[in-house]
Amino acid sequence: MPIGPVPPSAKKVQEMAESFGFTMSDAEADLYSEMMAGTLNSYRRLDAMQETKPPVKYPRGGSYRPGPEEDPYNAWFVKGEIKGSGEGVLAGKRVGIKDAICVAGFPMINGAKGMEGYIPDIDATVVTRVLDAGGTILGKTNSEDCSFSGASHTSAFGPVRNPHKPTHSTGASSNGNGAAVAAGDIDMSIGGDQGGSIRIPASWSGIVGLKPTYGLVPYTGAMMIEMTMDHLGPMADTVENTARMLTAIAGEDPLDPRQRGLIPAGLDMDYVTGLDAGCKGVRIGVLKEGFDQGAGEESWGDTGLPPGDAVVSDSVRAAVDRLAAAGAEVTEVSNPRHEDALHVWLPICVEGAQAVMLKGNNTGTNWRGFYNTQLLDNVAKSGRSRPNDMGVMVKYVLLFGEYMQTDYYGRYYAKAQNIRGQITQSYDDLLESCDVLVMPSTAILPTPIPDNDAPLRERIVRTLDMIHNTCQFDATGHPAISVPCGVSDDLPIGFMIVGRHFEDAKVLQVAAALEAAKDWKSC
Repeated sequence: MPIGPVPPSAKKVQEMAESFGFTMSDAEADLYSEMMAGTLNSYRRLDAMQETKPPVKYPRGGSYRPGPEEDPYNAWFVKGEIKGSGEGVLAGKRVGIKDAICVAGFPMINGAKGMEGYIPDIDATVVTRVLDAGGTILGKTNSEDCSFSGASHTSAFGPVRNPHKPTHSTGASSNGNGAAVAAGDIDMSIGGDQGGSIRIPASWSGIVGLKPTYGLVPYTGAMMIEMTMDHLGPMADTVENTARMLTAIAGEDPLDPRQRGLIPAGLDMDYVTGLDAGCKGVRIGVLKEGFDQGAGEESWGDTGLPPGDAVVSDSVRAAVDRLAAAGAEVTEVSNPRHEDALHVWLPICVEGAQAVMLKGNNTGTNWRGFYNTQLLDNVAKSGRSRPNDMGVMVKYVLLFGEYMQTDYYGRYYAKAQNIRGQITQSYDDLLESCDVLVMPSTAILPTPIPDNDAPLRERIVRTLDMIHNTCQFDATGHPAISVPCGVSDDLPIGFMIVGRHFEDAKVLQVAAALEAAKDWKSC
């Protein structure tokens, strides 16, 4: 029996022709089928060849799903220990990995029931780097379904609960990271961020979370959402541990096309040294549009998002005052395109995710790097065999993206990509006279977790009602960090610091200064 794909029947060829809108006679269909059989000889030869895959360097045992007594906040998908080199910037550190990132031998579902049964055969580049730097991985943390939510109620095995107030969301989609770090299970973790999925859970869980400059940290071995917005980055209990993790995982990876030619030559990627430099003389721009402007009772500007909570704005402004008292030079600045940036981000993220992550089986085509074919096979099978297990937001993205691609042939995705440079420049212009920009990480406090039987509208709306300030910097690629700055009704409040491209060290420096100036009730 031949290895590899078999040629389509003449009937199948005719069905495909009809799907493209042209007719084909029986004789023509027979000819095309015959010619395809010859072309498939190359595919059969390819099937017999061995792929080159990233190596798995460190031994590990099995993994298990912890019960509620061990994991009361549902932070973990699976637990299992992998010891690294024992030496390096992460020596002695306990690490969690978001379950959207491959760890060889450990199950991975990215929060989606349909992915059950997939066990990666590779370690993501960042996983190998964590182990090389001496860290000990303790397991895979929960994720929202396909990472398509900023709240924490769509995970496959139930909601992830906020350790500060278990009735409320941790933020997401790196929700397990937020809960595990906040609960003290781990010191640090690696999350993903395409619309705020590191900074939202950091803000709502009361921890530190950095979305690095686009291209600084390799994405190889993680589940894609949109290749021009895919970021991996550190989440931790302190700014120092965040910097340690970034030091371990930053740097070029020839297998990741997102990085090609982006990292400046000679960039110093030691992010720990200099953290204690303080903020004296640092020019901080307080972004006017990043705060609630009283845009009405039902929406924030023209976004359809809820208005910001006054206590969040007040807490962030009080934190700005603390930085000013520590010597920072503070001015208020304005970017009228801050809201435009959200509207530019949305079609890129939604249509890009639909094309690559969902219809493209998390791989797509037309890029050069490492293609995770084992993951591709599993995503394709899960989409065909268990479509009804898709989460509410996954279904929405699939349907809306299909509509925009078929009826509007992707022109809005293309136009948004063309406008993206203008948006990036609008922040760059402010960063010429400021070292960093600051604003609330999330404009609203953590929200209650919807019940399983909550109305469908509520379950959908709650997934993205907190992205007022986060998604812009996935579109522009600027480094952005969330640092705890206050608490209201036991719910944490996050302070976001945004810097120039590849000046992640400056962002961390200001974050450390804010952490040192803390005078509010600890999270």
